[in-house]
Amino acid sequence: MDILKQDIQYLPGVGPSRKKILGEELSIFTYGDLLNNFPYKYVDRSKVYTVHELRGDMPFVQIVGKILSFETFEMGPRKERVIAHFSDGTGIMDLVWFQGGKYAKQTYKIGVEYVVFGKPTVFNNRINVTHPDMDRADTLELSSMGMQPYYSTTEKMKKRGLTSRTLEKLIRSLLEKLPPLPETIPDFITGPRHLISRDEALRLIHYPKTAKEMEQARLRLKFEELFFIQLNILRYASDQRRKYRGYIFSQVGEVFNTFYHDHLPFPLTEAQKRVIREIRKDMGSGRQMNRLLQGDVGSGKTLVALMSMLIAIDNGYQACIMAPTEILAEQHLQTMMGFLKDMDLRVALLTGIVKGKRRKEVLEGLLDGSIQILVGTHAVIEDTVQFARLGFVVVDEQHRFGVAQRAKLWSKSMNPPHVLVMTATPIPRTLAMTLYGDLDVSVIDELPPGRKPVRTSHVFDTRMTTLYDGIRQQIHEGRQVYFVFPLIEESEKSDLKNLEDGFEVLRQAFPEFRLSKVHGRMKPQDKEEEMQKFVKGETQILVATTVIEVGVNVPNASVMVILDAQRFGLAQLHQLRGRVGRGADQSFCILVTPYKLSDETRKRIDIMCDTNDGFRIAEADLKLRGPGDLEGTQQSGMAFDLKIADIARDGQIVQMARDEAQEIIDDDPECTSPRYTILWNRLNELKKTNINWAAIS
Repeated sequence: MDILKQDIQYLPGVGPSRKKILGEELSIFTYGDLLNNFPYKYVDRSKVYTVHELRGDMPFVQIVGKILSFETFEMGPRKERVIAHFSDGTGIMDLVWFQGGKYAKQTYKIGVEYVVFGKPTVFNNRINVTHPDMDRADTLELSSMGMQPYYSTTEKMKKRGLTSRTLEKLIRSLLEKLPPLPETIPDFITGPRHLISRDEALRLIHYPKTAKEMEQARLRLKFEELFFIQLNILRYASDQRRKYRGYIFSQVGEVFNTFYHDHLPFPLTEAQKRVIREIRKDMGSGRQMNRLLQGDVGSGKTLVALMSMLIAIDNGYQACIMAPTEILAEQHLQTMMGFLKDMDLRVALLTGIVKGKRRKEVLEGLLDGSIQILVGTHAVIEDTVQFARLGFVVVDEQHRFGVAQRAKLWSKSMNPPHVLVMTATPIPRTLAMTLYGDLDVSVIDELPPGRKPVRTSHVFDTRMTTLYDGIRQQIHEGRQVYFVFPLIEESEKSDLKNLEDGFEVLRQAFPEFRLSKVHGRMKPQDKEEEMQKFVKGETQILVATTVIEVGVNVPNASVMVILDAQRFGLAQLHQLRGRVGRGADQSFCILVTPYKLSDETRKRIDIMCDTNDGFRIAEADLKLRGPGDLEGTQQSGMAFDLKIADIARDGQIVQMARDEAQEIIDDDPECTSPRYTILWNRLNELKKTNINWAAIS
């Protein structure tokens, strides 16, 4: 049996009760899980200080000496402070326990030499170390201490005596009993990349003697983790391409040409033309298209998707667009019907609220082929929904749909339909390689003609009067304004300006104008009514929470004021800013914050003021926030089960892993070559573990 699969309770020092806590708190069930529980930081234990050298502003230090005496001070009922006076011959310092003092008095002996480790502070002109780590000097080889690892623990673990130090001792005893671990990557990959062996990396990651050893171990383990993810994604994509023939859409016919020449509302940008050419090429190639279309808010993705659907219709097939919410589905429907209003095409909506007779008509129309385009939500993938000839599928905001849901659409057709995945969240390359590694990528990187970039500025909340004057001028020129608040109503823990109070303040500040108010807790019909007043220009100011982040299109609105902008993530600020700048007028986005800001917040605000480029913002967001939280909320399918690699900061290693994996797939597309047996075996082993590969690809 593989020793790494051994049940953790059989490791000396664990047993059934500690096994239970390790499983619940850290998902450690086997020797392998413990070995892959990596330190989150290290402290250099190679240097020994003297008491005479210590200062109160030093980081963690270690001293070798003896306890001279103990003192106990009462601190109320059943509480005491215990102090040990400690000396190494160069001076005297105090070791202090506010908790566990009784244990310290019983365990540590006067006159015995100890190695003390902790953070020095000064109290009453004397050096203190509170709750020190202590080991008998004769049990430690100080010359080989190197870097001490620190492991994440929880309050529950600490209460049961499972501290970072306990975990360190458990890992040490595990490493002592482990035989050399087998290699998972052949040396023709590790050699040229100067990567150390897996066995060496797993030992050094826990006990590096130097910072260089720690870095070598981290590089090897990060590469391995990212390499197998990339290999899995590329193998999956390669299998799909070989397995699934796609429908061949050989002609661009009457429907497409009529729309293009007679009904196109505005000229296409060069970027839109390029993307349509890429999609046309895919659809005529004989293999099933799987393409990701990235483009900022307002870049014209929906028009590209519609024109691609028209090619499917010209070839005798139906098309379908799937959106994550009913609001977005209805908006797509309105947009498409607006584009197609003078053409003889039947477009239908299918969401959870389409019921009874209306639903029956839609299902019949899909089955007899009279409905050419279906717009819907998850309702589209229900078993009752059957198409006559589904040939083209658009999935909007793919990260909200799992791979399994995408596959369900394929089963509605003889051959899998061509798939176009759209996202308005610009995704950095390193993340796209991992999130959407099985898709070809197209990017719309220019705005439609006549659009001016939004000017973004940062204003402190002490300058509101001046800001109001500027807004008044914009409204007098015929423009409309958004005010966005982070909260609906005052919460006890928060000092945020909330929408209810803010609405009153703005009413008093602008008595001559009409205001609308929209937030997530309103009834849908009330929300819609207020929105419509703003859309029609009956109100000049819309006071809202982030419910307007997606899908509100008012070309006349030229000013977006975001209050307490420090509370929003970069991606969210960028999405909100995308609500203005939709007409031909110069638009403005004003980020209002208090004067006192953290360095990280200042960076975020500066990035927003410096650039309108969604990709630069997404790169910065990824670096600041990490990959799991790209839109301010954890999105399903974006959670990476990474133990040590960091997609945001390890872009070069992601690229290195990707290149290596691509070479192997190109060389062995069938995954049968004996040269790579070690890799295919390891990949199959990993897929049996609890890694959510479907979410990753």
